[in-house]
Amino acid sequence: MIDSILEKMTLEEQVSLLSGADFWTTVPVERLGVPKIKVTDGPNGARGAGSLVAGVKAACFPVAIALGASWSPALIRQMGTALARQAKSKGAAVLLAPTVNIHRSGLNGRNFECYSEDPMLTGELAVAYIEGVQAEGIAATIKHFVGNESEIERQTISSDIDERTLREIYLPPFEQAVRRAGVMAVMSSYNRLNGTYTSEHHWLLTKVLREEWGFDGIVMSDWFGSHSAAETINAGLDLEMPGPARDRGEKLVAAVREGKVEPATVRAAARRMLLLLERVGAFRKTPDLTERAVDLTEDRALIRRLGAEGAVLLKNDGILPLAKTSLDRIAVIGPNAATARVMGGGSAQIAAHYMVSPLEGIRAALSNANSISHSVGCRHNRLIDVFKGKITVEYFKERGFKGAPLHVETVDKGEFFWFELPSGQLEPADFSARMKMQFVPEESGEHVFGMTNAGLARLFVDGRLTVDGLDGWTRGENYFGTANDEQRGAVMLEAGRTYEVTVEYEPSITNEDGINLIAVRFGVEKPLGDADIEAAVETARNADVALLFVGRDGEWDTEGLDLPNMRLPGRQEELIEKVAAANANTVVVLQTGGPIEMPWLGKVRAVLQMWYPGQELGNAVADVLFGDVEPGGRLPQTFPKALSDNSAITGDLAVYPGKDGHVRYGESVFVGYRHHDTRAVEPLFPFGYGLGYTRFRWSEPRLSASEMSSEGVIVSIDVTNIGDRAGSELVQLYVRSPKAKVERPDKELRAFAKLALQPGETGAAILKILPRDLAYFDAEAGAFRAEAGDYQLIVAANAADIRFVIDLPSPSSYLQPPSY
Repeated sequence: MIDSILEKMTLEEQVSLLSGADFWTTVPVERLGVPKIKVTDGPNGARGAGSLVAGVKAACFPVAIALGASWSPALIRQMGTALARQAKSKGAAVLLAPTVNIHRSGLNGRNFECYSEDPMLTGELAVAYIEGVQAEGIAATIKHFVGNESEIERQTISSDIDERTLREIYLPPFEQAVRRAGVMAVMSSYNRLNGTYTSEHHWLLTKVLREEWGFDGIVMSDWFGSHSAAETINAGLDLEMPGPARDRGEKLVAAVREGKVEPATVRAAARRMLLLLERVGAFRKTPDLTERAVDLTEDRALIRRLGAEGAVLLKNDGILPLAKTSLDRIAVIGPNAATARVMGGGSAQIAAHYMVSPLEGIRAALSNANSISHSVGCRHNRLIDVFKGKITVEYFKERGFKGAPLHVETVDKGEFFWFELPSGQLEPADFSARMKMQFVPEESGEHVFGMTNAGLARLFVDGRLTVDGLDGWTRGENYFGTANDEQRGAVMLEAGRTYEVTVEYEPSITNEDGINLIAVRFGVEKPLGDADIEAAVETARNADVALLFVGRDGEWDTEGLDLPNMRLPGRQEELIEKVAAANANTVVVLQTGGPIEMPWLGKVRAVLQMWYPGQELGNAVADVLFGDVEPGGRLPQTFPKALSDNSAITGDLAVYPGKDGHVRYGESVFVGYRHHDTRAVEPLFPFGYGLGYTRFRWSEPRLSASEMSSEGVIVSIDVTNIGDRAGSELVQLYVRSPKAKVERPDKELRAFAKLALQPGETGAAILKILPRDLAYFDAEAGAFRAEAGDYQLIVAANAADIRFVIDLPSPSSYLQPPSY
């Protein structure tokens, strides 16, 4: 069927398939019955074609680092299946996920979107995710291929990575997705790789991806991430996104006519696009692009379970789990207590069906809600609190707010990120919008209004210009680097009085990099100070236990910018110190997208890392704190004692964050625990670390063979739950290699098994390794090499908790090229 359609297509029709029609759909060829299909973000929920900050509601699942902490491929496969259903509810056939870039610096703004610092763990979870999604007939899109481990200058920076490091650390998750899961789509990254844009990188997209690994799906650009006609398609990029065509269309037709692109190259790319449509069933049934909100009981239960499975108990001196019946007074404190921080920022955002805050979850878990007191203490937000309430929006056909509004609507949040304007008569490059709202402060005093805009905007309070986002506008870090840094203005307000707030917005001229977004965000807040911290301390002092919810949110952990450091923002560290001094029973619950420094660790009784676990946040927190379930998570990323202990933070700007348009991966393969173990840098918490509520006994390991062979070796370990509670144990298998002609890490993860056991129950961890698991990549030979000799198998509960070391001879050398 596909070849029959291809034979009838003109060159222009073939080329039309190779660019999007708009932001989210492909181009149909109605003459030949070729339909359009829709793609959708993202990794923790299917948003559909709506705004990043609004639109049809969807189920919000945990972010990737929380899934990485679960170490549970089976659960993640279930999540993939659920996400495929959510994609269908948005009329989408392609899900733009998963993200499998590696945790490198600890500061990456999208650290939360990635599974782990380890390629083996990342690959296992990605395979499970893809299998779940694609079993339902939805295409998964693994991204970002490759070298996108930072958001700094990401559209242009060159990630300079040697081939050995690529083959051992950064490429394996993509390879596993292709070879094992049959992923249907790959998204190229924005950055350059060793000087060449990945969207134009023939070695990457054709030699490695297609010829070595046998990939037969499509390669699409990240949005606005392609820069040429001939170079991209000759390299192997099939689909330019978003549409309409910028570097394809007539330019690509001309390139064929001029002999810069072979007609067969266009035909092959068009064929892959048609194959994708066939694989997702678009030819069998015309895709219904209608978007619906589908809130399923089974999705709610799965999200809640995943939240607990990814929760990592970092410290516990016995205070957890809390007994529901023995606590008369509980203090719930902190900037993340009453507000549900359920996801990171950027393109992963969705409009969740609902969001349960920790305070709400704890109240629901306890029969005596009157025993709970709450205090905020301090703020940690990077941007002023977004305005919430009735907002009337008037849209005008041209700039300048001329004449009568063409369209009027009412919304409830002061953030707009327009992929599609509400009327087809409005042009994205030439319209204006006026937002009108009323604000009634609860307290008298100074209030701060803030606004950031991709475009030009001004904010007025009672007709007086308060925030100027027009004069002197310059690009900053918001909205993927297309908006200005937040502009602020302070106003003295009177409690109970009604103030008229107006925002006027117009789009700006096209940005020089071709990314032209239209967005505005505005808000107002009354700053917190010493009195608010003291109020939180008093709340803690009068309680039996203080539950302190701190961390970050999606303004910090977001696409578009990296973190400034690894400390808690705002006055949160001060809040922890003072609350802990007032109440000896202080439990800290963290929500971050990666590691943080903890100078206060010795002053609190327990620390629970919850990440951003989706819409059931509060319920999952309560489940763990009160022992209804155990914290099932183990760290997928090393937590250093200090940022300077990270392998990428060397003081050399060329290594991080980059210099003169290049970022050099100078640490080579020594990322995460590979660095800490090999360089003897003691971490705060090691890779794979996590506590539970019960105890386990491990048997002596059993091996299926006394030496390595082509069939591999199976290691079996019996694990018994010797405690009085159900719980889970993680068994990790590392390989330690003999001296080679290149320096190798002290040990490398090669297999793992997570066992859920009832009290008294015994389960078997079955761990298999193959000859390639002993190997490193020999760049001179262009192959994976393992010399004959004596290796060691290290059985561990985490990278620092080694239970058994087993000698394993390998009598034969192993040499395997990448294309096998």
